[in-house]
Amino acid sequence: MIIKTPTHYFMVSGASEGFTPLNAFDSALLCAGIGDTNLVKMSSIVPPRCRLISPVVLPPGSLVPTAYASITSDVPGELISSAVAVALPKEPHYAGLIMEYSARGSRAEIEETVRQMAIEGMKLRMREIKDIKSVAIEHRVQKVGATFAAVVLWDREETG
Repeated sequence: MIIKTPTHYFMVSGASEGFTPLNAFDSALLCAGIGDTNLVKMSSIVPPRCRLISPVVLPPGSLVPTAYASITSDVPGELISSAVAVALPKEPHYAGLIMEYSARGSRAEIEETVRQMAIEGMKLRMREIKDIKSVAIEHRVQKVGATFAAVVLWDREETG
């Protein structure tokens, strides 16, 4: 096994301007507090019994399993948003589900969409939902902007 099965997760978001789309994305990661890590983009499953924690400072250069949504734009005045939602099942031995969504539009509408996506995903799995958590962010583009929202999976023992 390359990466241990995570025991905890946390949610972050950030938005920023940048010189290029990549610079804007990088700056949004920094604003979210995970800019000095190596994101390992994963599919959207929360391991059974994985628990929500407050964001932690991750060791620089860490390989970090992350489900995320991001969007960049170079259209001045455009409103862009990113959101993630976590749906946890009533049965603790079942896996939970993460949904990610980014689009042009307000934080509120993008967050509502991602929450509905999580509900639909749990229906497809025929799992009752115990709880849904979400985080979203919006940004009005000045020159080149980016938004980023993520669920970071982590083994708490890695940071103490």
